[in-house]
Amino acid sequence: MFLQQLVNGVALGSVYALIALGYTMVYGIITLINFAHGEIFMVGAFIGLLLVSFFKVNVFVAIVGAMIFCMIMGVLIELIAYRPLRKSSRLSALISAIGVSIFLSSLALMVFGADAKGFPEGAFPVQQIQVGSADISTLQLLIIGVSAVLMLGLEFIVQKTKIGKAMRATSEDYNTAALMGINVNRVISFTFALGSALAAAGGVLVGVLFNAVSFNMGLMAGLKAFAAAVLGGIGSIPGAMLGGLLLGVSEVFGVAIGYSSYRDAIAFTILVLVLLVKPTGLLGQKITKKV
Repeated sequence: MFLQQLVNGVALGSVYALIALGYTMVYGIITLINFAHGEIFMVGAFIGLLLVSFFKVNVFVAIVGAMIFCMIMGVLIELIAYRPLRKSSRLSALISAIGVSIFLSSLALMVFGADAKGFPEGAFPVQQIQVGSADISTLQLLIIGVSAVLMLGLEFIVQKTKIGKAMRATSEDYNTAALMGINVNRVISFTFALGSALAAAGGVLVGVLFNAVSFNMGLMAGLKAFAAAVLGGIGSIPGAMLGGLLLGVSEVFGVAIGYSSYRDAIAFTILVLVLLVKPTGLLGQKITKKV
């Protein structure tokens, strides 16, 4: 029973971590909370659903297609909604982010309707693997595996590639990075694209896991992922991963011991308790203003 709940929690936490990484990367570069990020997660789920339902592709191709679509969308959002306000007050950027969030959810409501949509039967054949007394679903293993590959890929990009070095330099000091010849606009666009791709992958995985995709699915998932990013330390990539996993495991075990009515409150309760002790989060450090 413990093992089964642990796997459930890690699978759910892996998705939270994927979304949280988008929040933490953008904040680490330009200290902006992208409140439209949850809706990018939702759009990715719908794109994956469309690819599986109408083009009959498998889940892996759908994930890649959703990631590419949302990468383009993330760059356009940064270019249209955030870049013109980069020198303005943080309040202006915040209002713009909320506006983009409302626009995307309203557009999804108009296009797809209010009812949740499910993936076609057999989109991913699910089997149960007996491990002791626990039944582990192959779908849960898929989510954990795909999430792990994506997070390792992100770590490789950030630590080992030229654009990753530029991201780290821009995160340390925006103005100095620009003076040193780094194209900070390209770095910021790439960061939005990378975060949007991870959110899209998470959206498809969640859609397959719960067999439900709806216009408002990004709201609570986005809030919980933001809580995970803050819990781990906003601006810290390892912190976002850790925060997502902790929230996912805590939520599943909270439901297992009888607190299902408080499922959505568990994440925020843990967040408050941790921030009372360590205001910067588990792995976070104080971030100076970038722009």
